[in-house]
Amino acid sequence: MKKKATFLLTAAASLMLLPACQADDKKPTPAKPDEKAETKAPVEVPMKDGKAYAYFASGCFWCVEAVYESVKGVDDSISGYAGGHTKNPTYESSNTGKTGHAEAVEIIYDPKVVSFATLVDVYFGSQNIEQVNGQGPDNGSQYRSILFYQNAEQKKIIEDKIAAIEKEIGEGNVAAEVMPFEKFWLGEDYHQNYERLHPENGYIQGVSIPRLKKFQKKFPQLLKEKAH
Repeated sequence: MKKKATFLLTAAASLMLLPACQADDKKPTPAKPDEKAETKAPVEVPMKDGKAYAYFASGCFWCVEAVYESVKGVDDSISGYAGGHTKNPTYESSNTGKTGHAEAVEIIYDPKVVSFATLVDVYFGSQNIEQVNGQGPDNGSQYRSILFYQNAEQKKIIEDKIAAIEKEIGEGNVAAEVMPFEKFWLGEDYHQNYERLHPENGYIQGVSIPRLKKFQKKFPQLLKEKAH
């Protein structure tokens, strides 16, 4: 289970305890960059029953999973690990920073309803674009932002979007990595649908739900009816 971390907040001279997405308070070892990553051929996941697959890392997977599950055309959002160099990563091992893996999500979607380009818009529209090695209170290489592409078309969509953003915020200020997709490792059962199943959790209330609501307010046209 995720260990509770304490954040000191001053609000009417009171303290609030907020469980963090991080496993512990130890500073994780930075992931070693894979210098060969860009030369690797991406693995393309075949469509199944008319549904396509996409992969993103953007901080705590509890938050990212909830964001994508609110989007029209997304059938499922699954928490796991990707982007590293070890086999069978776990929550505990990925939190050391030594596996190279980041908390990631597998998005199963209907391309007739929502495009990959829109999923990329959702990605950048639901995070701090400039935060390096983390999102919000979660810091470390396991929380870094990564967009995974499966073919040249997806890579171009991602790179064009980054170029457009950097025209506004400055060249080199988008912190997200762009990597060829290799493999998604399914996360532990207790991480799945965490925001929906544990609405009373302090981290969910203090971080995940505000992040979700901020995204929903920004992109109401992309939401499923029940997500409004």
